[in-house]
Amino acid sequence: MSPARRAVIFLACVFATLAIDQGTKVWARSLPVRPAGCEITNLKAPCAGVPRTVIDGYWDWELAMNRGAAFSTLNGEHLLLSLAALGGLLLIIAMAARTPAEQHLKRVALALIAGGALGNLIDRLRWGAVVDFVRWHIHDHRWPIFNIADAALLIGMALLVITELRNRHRVVPLAP
Repeated sequence: MSPARRAVIFLACVFATLAIDQGTKVWARSLPVRPAGCEITNLKAPCAGVPRTVIDGYWDWELAMNRGAAFSTLNGEHLLLSLAALGGLLLIIAMAARTPAEQHLKRVALALIAGGALGNLIDRLRWGAVVDFVRWHIHDHRWPIFNIADAALLIGMALLVITELRNRHRVVPLAP
């Protein structure tokens, strides 16, 4: 496969991830908030998402604006997080460009990471926070709320680790 074709496939995966992420976030911003009429994108207003049950006791849609990084760390560090995301995107693109032609799964992993990072970066630049809306829980035990970009980042990182471990354990034939 030519380098140009590999680049097109990589970019298609990045933009498919981005489109799904941003599309679901458009929908998520229509989820109910309290108090009624509160503008969730106004980060100074005391708004809260109202959980909407998907699977009772386990899964809700709940709008939240995350001003921090994963699990709300670095809350309010907008510039630092935006610059880190931009730097990470450039690094991922460079890694993808250097990925050998036969390592398709690694390139997909990098595309998922790039698409997720780009999706959350767009939110930071547009809203000053990341739009989160997926809430998993077991009754009262709640996991941090997340979005499609976060899921793409996590899946991409897992695939990247798997490909790297698989490559390290690959048997290299000895020359006679």
